[in-house]
Amino acid sequence: MDVLGRYRNLIVLVGVLFAQVLGLAVQVKRTTDSEPTRLIRIWAVGTVTPLEKALVWAQTSTGNIWHNYFYLRGVRAENRSLKAQIERMSLEQVRMSQDADQARRLQALLAFKEQFISQTMAAQVIGSSGSELSRSVYIDKGVSDGIKPDMAVITADGIVGKILRVYGSTSLVLLINDQTSGVGALLDKTRLQGILRGTPAGEVVIEKVMSDEAVLAGELVLTSGGDGIFPKGLLVGKVTKVSAGSELFLNIRVRPAADLSKLEEVLVVTKIDERQAQPDQTGAARAVDILAERLPTVPAKPENAEKGAVAGTTAPAPVAPTTAAPMTVAPTTTGSGAKPKAAPPEASAGRGGPAARKTATPLSSNGTSSATKATAIDAPKVFPKPVKSAVQPKAQPAVQDSPH
Repeated sequence: MDVLGRYRNLIVLVGVLFAQVLGLAVQVKRTTDSEPTRLIRIWAVGTVTPLEKALVWAQTSTGNIWHNYFYLRGVRAENRSLKAQIERMSLEQVRMSQDADQARRLQALLAFKEQFISQTMAAQVIGSSGSELSRSVYIDKGVSDGIKPDMAVITADGIVGKILRVYGSTSLVLLINDQTSGVGALLDKTRLQGILRGTPAGEVVIEKVMSDEAVLAGELVLTSGGDGIFPKGLLVGKVTKVSAGSELFLNIRVRPAADLSKLEEVLVVTKIDERQAQPDQTGAARAVDILAERLPTVPAKPENAEKGAVAGTTAPAPVAPTTAAPMTVAPTTTGSGAKPKAAPPEASAGRGGPAARKTATPLSSNGTSSATKATAIDAPKVFPKPVKSAVQPKAQPAVQDSPH
């Protein structure tokens, strides 16, 4: 209170001067290049700007400290996981590259033909059908531009539809969400094929897929090329919902990749090239070699047969005749009452050689028959062992005269 009382006049003077300067600053305007600005605003900006710069610097420094220290504490673990993911993707890329090379070789082996879009024409969407039952649009290209019915209409995002009618300078495009449309569809992962059609509500569904198949939401849908309009492999959309349908078929809803309600520019496919797949020359092995390894092979011929085939003749192997001699009876001189014995057929023939010429002869004085000699003489030279006689001598007891 003593200070206020002592410097009361000075404080009042300073207050009055400040009020006058403030009033002048509000009234005075400084002219700039854009528009006149009041002096009070310039002073306010000049006063507040350093404070704002200080606040921004403090905030930036705090954020940098957070990101450079606290936030980067988990970067090492994240880097390890990313490196592992990169390695897995590299291995997957190598495997897919090998599968692609093998697929190209097999396609070339089977004379498989692929379709490629070689020429397109840009067109502007100028109108729509204006009906809920018919979902179609008009484009500004027609007969004069070379447009024909059943040409495919696509965008950079995916397929749109096909040319339904052609006029002089315009054409009518039937969209894929129309209930009268039909596109051959192929599921990317499961490789199941179906028919893509529209519904009266404007949705897109895939028909003719059996209910026992496993189809998951999020799977991509491609063109199968079976309709003869769209080449194979163009993006159609993505599966959004799978439910059980009627007649043992699934009801698969698809979200088109192209926004059919906001079409402005489209591409009309005016020419499609059909080329045969060429084999990959950089592959480790060709498909022909792979199939040749899996086919059954012919066993190699023996060397003797190959030599005989080259010489033109083959040496026949010696074959011994096996004709059996008739059973004969050789009489013996063993006294009275001796019975004749039957000689077996195998004994009459030599050992693998021809039969003896003389079948039975009386025994000689030395106990051997003449048939034995004849057989031994007539035997082939390839059998060095002598042939046994047909009738072996049988020892007879000595006959003594009984004394009278």
